[in-house]
Amino acid sequence: MERTAQEKVLVIACGMIAREVLAVRERLGLDHLDLICLPAEFHFHPDRIAPAMDSAIEAARADGYRNIVVGYADCGTGGLLDRVCEKHGVERIGGPHCFAFYQGNDAFAALAGADMTAFYMTDFLCRQFDAFFVRPLGLDRHPELAKDYFGAYEKLVYLAQTEDEELEAVAVRAARMLSLAYEKRRTGYGDLVPFLRRSTLERPNSRIS
Repeated sequence: MERTAQEKVLVIACGMIAREVLAVRERLGLDHLDLICLPAEFHFHPDRIAPAMDSAIEAARADGYRNIVVGYADCGTGGLLDRVCEKHGVERIGGPHCFAFYQGNDAFAALAGADMTAFYMTDFLCRQFDAFFVRPLGLDRHPELAKDYFGAYEKLVYLAQTEDEELEAVAVRAARMLSLAYEKRRTGYGDLVPFLRRSTLERPNSRIS
């Protein structure tokens, strides 16, 4: 029998982690989990996240969803996203950003000093490297600008959610283009897995078999 919105759990997530949320849903068999995403480009406009989330939660409530969780860390909102979550009584994944929760927030904190000059890439950013960085920054036309944009970084750290040779090749190419040392860390989905497991299996108003 098809579950109603009241019986499901809705994840309102960053578009940058949509594929990963769906992968975790499949891995854990969370067929009662629904997903909607805010635009991935909000990564560059964190001031848009909190008001968009506020509207998205209100719209989801109107559609009948009682059980909602937020697939964002703070992500540069400076606590504004937490205010929205508190207003609506919903929970977000812990941490400052996806680069932290993919590694595991504890591991990220332990490496914070060593990673002070690290430029992070994820599977999503490898897929979208040209669209998110090369073309908007004009590096396809003026590659010499890389020194101006990325001069403060010393290494590129690829946080790999999956083992994909094509994605890793993009990360290696990016490190070479930006004249950065290269490091790969196989993180998988990190804290996203326990967050979705707990958040979707322990909702008090959902009838999940």
